[in-house]
Amino acid sequence: MEGVEIRVRRRIRRKRGLTKRLRGSAECPRLTVFRSLTHIYAQIIDDEKGVTLCSCSTRGKDLRSEISSGGGKEAAKVVGAALAKTALDKNIERICFDRNGYRYHGRVKALADAVREAGLKF
Repeated sequence: MEGVEIRVRRRIRRKRGLTKRLRGSAECPRLTVFRSLTHIYAQIIDDEKGVTLCSCSTRGKDLRSEISSGGGKEAAKVVGAALAKTALDKNIERICFDRNGYRYHGRVKALADAVREAGLKF
């Protein structure tokens, strides 16, 4: 278990550095990603007000029929597209991307690419 604990500590350390630099505002809210072994979660946050503007995950009832398994790249693409659609409905067009300490590849990259393809800019 020591290896897992070290990896988590390193991710949290990277996360702190990123969070210092990234602040979401009303004009450009922050898109943050959390991934577990089985699911992926994304939310758009206005840090000035401390409010989550919209969120989406593989555990949501509206996406369960579209996703066969919750943890893969295909599921991340579906979550990204659904989140972008919800954000555009709320007139959010620009965001800043917070990868939350995770490396920008795999599921995190798939979600980011799906958000870009759906029309959000960052």
